Parts: sequence; C-alpha cells; structure tokens
Amino acid sequence: MDDRFDGFSVRLFMEENGSWLAHFSELPEVSAFADSPENALAELYVAWCGIKETYASRNLDIPVSPARKNYSGVFNVRIDKSLHRALAIEASREGISLNAIVHKKLSEAAKSF
Repeated sequence: MDDRFDGFSVRLFMEENGSWLAHFSELPEVSAFADSPENALAELYVAWCGIKETYASRNLDIPVSPARKNYSGVFNVRIDKSLHRALAIEASREGISLNAIVHKKLSEAAKSF
C-alpha cells in the first residue's frame, strides 16, 4: 500500500501488449497505463489527484479506502436456516455463544487472506 494513494491498495500488472496497468483494487475504475511500472504508478497518482480535485470541487465526499474507515464491529448477516441451526448446535457443544462461534470462524478464515 502506497501512502500517496490514501490507503487504497494498488494492483499493477503487464498487459498482453507490453504496457503496464495500475489500478486500485477497491476502485478498479481508477486506472492508468504506461510503458513501465513506475510510470504507471506515477500516472495513477495523477489520476487520483484529479479525482480528488473533482470530488472536492463538487462538494462531494472523497472516497475513503476500506483500510482507513472506522468500523463499529457490528454487522448483520443473513444466512440459511440450516447453517444457523448448525452453528447454534456447534456453539452449544463448545459452551460458547452463537456470536462467539461466528467470530471464531470468521477469524480463522481471515487468517488465510
């Protein structure tokens, strides 16, 4: 993550024609092409600055990267009834709450990212 991109993660790769593409993973529509990785990143920075200026000139909120947002730690998820049941049974067997079993499973899954 390059701080000049305000916390957005950048994907950089070579196209089939040999040019380099740089874009934000979280905002793939913000992109730049160039003849080298360094130039693609420089062009992406120019594009990002232009986007922020446009948002500001229109009194719009500039997009914030997920890495820089504040989170409450609370969100609702709808799941299949059978999964809900299976998780409740597993939580009961482990002597923990449904919330705790879901937290445990999400934490384990997040380690693989």
